[in-house]
Amino acid sequence: MGFIQEFKSFAMRGNLIDFAVGVVVGGAFGKVTGVFVDGIVMPVIGTLIGNQDFSEMKVAIQNSKKAILDSSGNIIEKEVPEVYLRYGEFISSIIDFTLVAFAMFLVVKAMNRIRNAEVAEPAAPAAPNKQEQLLEEIRDILSRK
Repeated sequence: MGFIQEFKSFAMRGNLIDFAVGVVVGGAFGKVTGVFVDGIVMPVIGTLIGNQDFSEMKVAIQNSKKAILDSSGNIIEKEVPEVYLRYGEFISSIIDFTLVAFAMFLVVKAMNRIRNAEVAEPAAPAAPNKQEQLLEEIRDILSRK
């Protein structure tokens, strides 16, 4: 089998296509969940804890101005960028992840329920026909002797 034929058979497998569809749908679902968390959940939580915007919750590690000694020993202020720990965005991401994980749990649970319903108990064996009944009776008679 040539390389191109092998790649074609690999790419056209059902599992690979299902995986690709899952990635695309999962990406779209992640965007929807992100917007839901940022636009609906976090403002409600922010209002409940005192009108705070979670995206603005941060702690400054380094201020914008820093005192430095120049070569002659004079103190000068140098403008440097501020550095923050943005824990509000982290909290928002945790909530986003939790909602996505919960939704995926529900989807997998529903799929398992459907799969288990399809693999329901096998039908009871059919009743023996007349020939089998006669053979069983003969067997029983012989076993009694």
